[in-house]
Amino acid sequence: MSERYPKSAALFARARKVIPGGIYGHVTPAATVPGAMPSFAVEGRGCRYRDADGNEFIDFMCGYGPMLLGYHHPEVEAAAAEARARGSAFNHPTELTVALAEALVARIDFADWAVFAKNGSDLTTWAVQVAREATGRRKVLKVRGAYHGTHAWCSPGHGGLLAEDRAHVAEFAWNDEAALEDLFRRHRDDVAAVIVTPFHHPAYADSAEPSAGFVAAVNRLCAAHGALLVLDDVRCFPRLHLGGSHLAYGWRPDLAVYCKAIGNGHPLAACVGRAGYQATASRVFLTGSYWHDPAPLAAALKVLEVAERENVPARLERTGRRFVEGFLALGEKHGVRLRASGPAAMPYVRVADDPGFQKTQDLCAAAAREGVYIHPHHNWFLGLAHTDEEIDEALARIGRALQMQ
Repeated sequence: MSERYPKSAALFARARKVIPGGIYGHVTPAATVPGAMPSFAVEGRGCRYRDADGNEFIDFMCGYGPMLLGYHHPEVEAAAAEARARGSAFNHPTELTVALAEALVARIDFADWAVFAKNGSDLTTWAVQVAREATGRRKVLKVRGAYHGTHAWCSPGHGGLLAEDRAHVAEFAWNDEAALEDLFRRHRDDVAAVIVTPFHHPAYADSAEPSAGFVAAVNRLCAAHGALLVLDDVRCFPRLHLGGSHLAYGWRPDLAVYCKAIGNGHPLAACVGRAGYQATASRVFLTGSYWHDPAPLAAALKVLEVAERENVPARLERTGRRFVEGFLALGEKHGVRLRASGPAAMPYVRVADDPGFQKTQDLCAAAAREGVYIHPHHNWFLGLAHTDEEIDEALARIGRALQMQ
């Protein structure tokens, strides 16, 4: 790392002395290509950011999703700054809390109420509690390999967990209707909820769209057994549909959780639900010292406004398709067989026939040297700031990276 990223290396050495692991969680260098990618950022504008060593990258991770409109979007930052100028953590909510709840209820067809937090994990866990409170049941059914946060019932980690933490969580394979039906039979009247993502986006694997039969089966089984369908739309909303990603695939959720892009980088999460669960939700304790901070709420209201005005899902579909098709064509040109998966707005491209991801890691490392940031093990993200010109520039750089393979 020290040759290309000496300041990142020095910062990481300092961090290791005072922070467990130096950098932890999904942004740890160990999750990408250690030594081949930067560890610390300094600033960003649009779809580009600069690291601690002054290297600039065209960013196709968008901060792992939040940067829907681009880094430092002027309208969003102005709205947040105006709210922040009046104060932050008051003793009470401000009108912005009510306004954003009203805006989500107006946009999400099944939503009659909304609550707010700071992380997706806060609210996927809370939604599961609401489902248990509503049904008086214990079991939660989730897709194997799906990520729903860091709380004990769903954490992908191992440390500090007890067997009891997951005693009432059962897993099934994505698109496996028979396996889901079997779990409902086995657990009979004890299933509180099924939790799914709009499409399957596991780490270290291709993304997978839901089959029409699978969506229909989940909807039918939840309705027939009185279980709540919780849609973890944390990663996708509003890239796939302005009214919620359930409309892109036909899911019929009772509760849906949004985060990441809703505030364009300002920390905020939301859960919306049907009217029949509003009283239930009020009985499940939910709070946080900073959850009514006005600035992120103002930012989210502006994000919704801009996303609708610019028809962001259609823009990202077109731009993402241009990027992925260009990427695959470059692979063919340079004799590197590639595989693409996932929707165009949130694609994942890897080297085919690469079970250990070594070739894909090498490609991502080469792309980083050329100033394009893509991830070897995680789906990517397109944003409004990815213009045709920047897509073309990124593809030219990726072409040079493919020549090294």
